[in-house]
Amino acid sequence: MRDKTQPNSAAPGDRLIRAGAVVFFIGAVATVVTVAPLFLGTTPFPAYMFGLSMLMGAGFLIAGAGVLRSIAAGRRQARAASAVPSGASR
Repeated sequence: MRDKTQPNSAAPGDRLIRAGAVVFFIGAVATVVTVAPLFLGTTPFPAYMFGLSMLMGAGFLIAGAGVLRSIAAGRRQARAASAVPSGASR
């Protein structure tokens, strides 16, 4: 049995981190699109674009939850590994 992590294995929290990054990126694009007319002197976008800008913060929170979930899984794994009696390992 190998105790090394496989490079293609998904750890707990990886999907949340990826989803958070995508949501953050969408929010960042919406922020740039919303702020651009202010600098260009054109007609501002509708109010819902400002709401889409809030996706940046939501993505950050989602990714943070993924990081915390990954940390918790690592701690559980370390705790389980240290609970194995010393005479049982070969």
